[in-house]
Parts: sequence; C-alpha cells; structure tokens
Amino acid sequence: MGTGAAAIKMLHDRILVELDRDAGERRSSGGIVIPATAAMGARRLQWSRVLAIGPHARAVEIGDRVLFDPEDKAEVEVHGEVYVVLRERDVHAVAAERLDAGSTGLYL
Repeated sequence: MGTGAAAIKMLHDRILVELDRDAGERRSSGGIVIPATAAMGARRLQWSRVLAIGPHARAVEIGDRVLFDPEDKAEVEVHGEVYVVLRERDVHAVAAERLDAGSTGLYL
C-alpha cells in the first residue's frame, strides 16, 4: 500500500485493515435493512480485510479477513480513506481460503 511517495510498513504485531463497506448495515431475518446507527443491545464484532502486517504477525496474512471488536480500534486516515490499526492479539478470528479445507474456515 502506498501513500504518495512513501509506503506504509507496519511494525511489530500491528495489522492494517480496511473496513468492510457494508459492515455497519445488516439485514434482519425478514430482509429489513438495519443501519449502523441503530442501537444494539450487545456489542457486535466486525469483519475487515487485512492490507498490511508487521513482521511479528504470525497467524494473519495480507488478504485475510479478520474479526475484531470495533470498540477497541484505532483509525487512521490516508489520502481520504479511513483504515484501522490493530494488534494481532486483538483479532478474534481469521477467515482465509488458505486454511485447511476440513476446518470451519475460521482460525480461532
């Protein structure tokens, strides 16, 4: 990922993720769209795509989808786009095609 003339290199176990565009919206079982601004009783985890990883990230690779708590996120804006920086230990699950076909597709 580039930022003009400078590239971003994540350090330690940090992970840079791109928020899913429709992650805030969800549909009820009846098909009703529930906007992100609607209050929810329980905290809801969020999926995002990994764009960059630090050298000490072990279970996550670029392109994976990761599940994390949006309450514990740090946002950064690069060229008008908002990204999230996480520590690998703050990731609850990883979904990737590279995982064993016999598994659930989640690395917990």
